[in-house]
Amino acid sequence: MTPDLFADQRPPCQTLGEGVVLLAGFADSRRLLALIQDIVAAAPFRHMRTPGGRRIAVAMSNCGELGWLSEPGGYRYSATDPLNDRPWPAMPEAFRALAGAAATQAGFADFQPDACLINRYAPGTRLGAHRDADERDFSQPIVSVSLGLPASFVLHGASRSGKGQAVNLEDGDVLVFGGPARLIYHSVRPLKPGQHPLTGEYRYNLTCRRAG
Repeated sequence: MTPDLFADQRPPCQTLGEGVVLLAGFADSRRLLALIQDIVAAAPFRHMRTPGGRRIAVAMSNCGELGWLSEPGGYRYSATDPLNDRPWPAMPEAFRALAGAAATQAGFADFQPDACLINRYAPGTRLGAHRDADERDFSQPIVSVSLGLPASFVLHGASRSGKGQAVNLEDGDVLVFGGPARLIYHSVRPLKPGQHPLTGEYRYNLTCRRAG
């Protein structure tokens, strides 16, 4: 490990359910945010459309060998950014190291992500209940990193119905879910207005996956 990647070398580890682990304050948000700015300079944030044509309120970008896309034709991964037909920006080694270390801490060894979806939430934006099911290998976990304003993340379980289990995610928190929880439905409630010293009115989220 590189010492300055993490806010705490031995962060508190909380098991929220079988296959779901929260690592509070695990990430160094200042360094990660600087890397995000470099990525979006090459692959700007954009508001994708659902297969039904609805505009997704959360602004998105990608880095890594593959990038996740939502289009009128469906959901898919692509090696190139449709805005410029160029490969997505390379995933920073800091992202890979963080995701691998968090996965190992949560009990999922040897995680090597090849895709990282970057989400930017503005006040009032939310993400509806969904599951990450467009990847090929569901034995690999999802590693989700929260940066900036706090958010209410909801674990719904095997279906999207019901209120689910709400989890408050603060700046630097990392949530890992895999194994029996790999295909759980989850959502993010509307972001409450606020000001964060590093991100202003926004919340950023890195979602590292093994897609290919």
